[in-house]
Amino acid sequence: MHKTSARLLALLSLLQTPRDWSGEDLAERLGITARTVRRDIDRLRELDYPITTVKGPAGGYRLEAGTHLPPMLFDDGQAVALAVALQTAAANAAVAEDATRALATLRQVMPPRLRHRIDLLHITAVPPPEATGDTPQVDTQVLMDLSRTIHAREELRFDYTPAPGTPSDDPRRVQPHHLVTRRHRWYLVAWDLDREDWRTFRVDRIRPRTPTGPRFTPRDLPGGTVTTFITSRFRGNDGTTTDWPCRGEVVLHLPAAEVAPFAPDAIVEELDPHRCRLILGSWSWTGLAATIGRFDTDIDVIGPPQLATAFADLATRYARAARPKTGPTP
Repeated sequence: MHKTSARLLALLSLLQTPRDWSGEDLAERLGITARTVRRDIDRLRELDYPITTVKGPAGGYRLEAGTHLPPMLFDDGQAVALAVALQTAAANAAVAEDATRALATLRQVMPPRLRHRIDLLHITAVPPPEATGDTPQVDTQVLMDLSRTIHAREELRFDYTPAPGTPSDDPRRVQPHHLVTRRHRWYLVAWDLDREDWRTFRVDRIRPRTPTGPRFTPRDLPGGTVTTFITSRFRGNDGTTTDWPCRGEVVLHLPAAEVAPFAPDAIVEELDPHRCRLILGSWSWTGLAATIGRFDTDIDVIGPPQLATAFADLATRYARAARPKTGPTP
């Protein structure tokens, strides 16, 4: 690779770390002058990377979110992990088409050595019995529109089809509160303004109308949490609800759409585009912590304390297992 191109990739890799970088720090890490750093920053901006200058005594640079998706940089491990995730996600009918197209795009730009590894990898993800043949297709644009309205706290009007083959109800007027996924289906939890009651709507049957309505102050959910509300609404309606002896709540630093396909028995609530709340049960606290730990991301434990203790016990056990062994192996 040309020296300048390699330096630009190294600079981009540093900027993708979520922090501010001073020109001096970048120059020291890359072994170049501050003037060269400024010149390379200008080159990346010409390639549509939204790099802003941070004001302050030392100054610096930050990679921001842009108006469109620029070229992204993945190392080998990240590229393979992304391909594996896309193959698995393709088994979920709700996002199957988008996942398949994304995998084809990723494979096209992979170097031959990585493409060969991916071509040797064939994953068959088997959905749970209750989802087989009955996983509805969800428009990703609808998910994005609902998410935006929830975070903006704006009233929403939409057409809703209660069941396949039945005529649509009159346009619904709601105050949207939560977007959740359960057993491979997406749901909107909202206060119905006309019926003056809480309702749960399947997202695949929603057709939003524009523009949205006025802003509102969110009400308190019955039961206090979205977990209690959803569990009570679905108990006995779409399959049994297991009363797990150990049930915990965490925040995962991953989008809800990336977590949902791998947590069919959990409740996944979108918090923002980069985080979601996961409520999951198990037969033991250690088993629950280990299950949550398979999501390769930062984890914030909401509760209960037994779950935090289980994570600490596992961390100690894993750290001990990672230490090099001395002496003969028994």
